[in-house]
Amino acid sequence: MKYDVLQVLGMVLLVVCAQALVRLLVDDGERGLLGGLPGGFLPLLLVYAVLTVVGVLLTGWAHSRAKALGRR
Repeated sequence: MKYDVLQVLGMVLLVVCAQALVRLLVDDGERGLLGGLPGGFLPLLLVYAVLTVVGVLLTGWAHSRAKALGRR
């Protein structure tokens, strides 16, 4: 059950951060959820990119753990 929850959280993190990353690249006026971070465009771009990768890794890891337990 906990791997299912982690997989869903990873997917939510992936979707939210990937959308914000694309929106930041296409429309510079839209800063997204983390728009209040100091530093401007580049640090915000890097934070969204890192969180997107974390979402992918968390989802993949939780899926593989659930699969190893015979739940997939």
